[in-house]
Amino acid sequence: MPDVLITRDMLVEVCAPVPTTKQGVLDPLWLSDVLAHLAPGRKIASVTLLDVKQAMASKMRVAVTFEGQPETVFKLCIKGFMDFDLDTSSAIHTISMRESAFYLEIAPHISMHTPPCVVIVKDPSQHRVVFIMADMISAGAHFYDALEPFSIEQVAVTLDQLARLHARSELLVGKNWIPSRLDELLSRAYLSWEQTQALMHDERRGDLPERVLDARSLRCAIEQLASLNGQLPQTILHGDTHPGNIYRTADGQLGFTDWQLVQHGHWSLDIAYHINSSLPVTVAEREERNLLAGYLDALAMHGGTPPRLDRAWDQYQCATPYGYYHWAITQRVRPVAITHRTFRRLGAAVDRHESYQRLGINTDA
Repeated sequence: MPDVLITRDMLVEVCAPVPTTKQGVLDPLWLSDVLAHLAPGRKIASVTLLDVKQAMASKMRVAVTFEGQPETVFKLCIKGFMDFDLDTSSAIHTISMRESAFYLEIAPHISMHTPPCVVIVKDPSQHRVVFIMADMISAGAHFYDALEPFSIEQVAVTLDQLARLHARSELLVGKNWIPSRLDELLSRAYLSWEQTQALMHDERRGDLPERVLDARSLRCAIEQLASLNGQLPQTILHGDTHPGNIYRTADGQLGFTDWQLVQHGHWSLDIAYHINSSLPVTVAEREERNLLAGYLDALAMHGGTPPRLDRAWDQYQCATPYGYYHWAITQRVRPVAITHRTFRRLGAAVDRHESYQRLGINTDA
């Protein structure tokens, strides 16, 4: 049976009640309503569950057929916070709404590769969102993580992808829903700094030196970085550029998924996070300046206005605490070895670049 090719131009937005359970989302009657544009006038005949992955959001891979078209199969991935065991009344709703706005308002206007989405289902009364996207795994895509080798050549390609996004700073105009993540971290952090301190001293710490394991210093770094970031040119950022959010299609194209932390800020936040989470410490140390130079060239090629390399290097060195913070608070990524490796890579970058000191923080206090 042929699978239907899912493309960006299939995307529609539907306002409808959103089930709170996986079973409810897989109901053929509900799916028939929200996927009506794929086969007008036809109800769904079958829904076959292929796989379920559970992190914070659930991701269910399904095969769907419509009545009268048994030979036509839609391979889809349903993503949302179903059967979720945390309070979903605030932060989860907010990031889901932002991700949906990215796919509706930003993705159609950029040349970087993002997963094709067929419908975004919003329940305004409950502030709930479900994404129904192409099942990229069935289409031959591969999703990376920090435990896999990621080559310098691949990082150069993903930096080019980020440059395609960063070069489109004009897309910020009128997008008041795009926040400054750094400002949000200071006003309503996901965890208290005492909780963050405890996590930084669990097994993830490895052999990182004590000078980068102090949550007080990390908080001061985020405060100083937020102040510095506000004075620098702003663009749209992915916000969570570790390798677990990168995929490779069957024909070898690399792209970014999971746009829950889309934000505005300076490009250096995405780039320092991406290079240092994707490469082993010794490789990053040896190659990062050349990779940064390549990114600046790509930014210019795609229409952006890069600074000189020496200025960009200073900005890059200051930006490392941003990604480091996100893996200091990570608790749900499995296997935990991913958290350990990513935290240590990013912590090593903070230490190597003396980022705290560059931000004016006295780590000896």
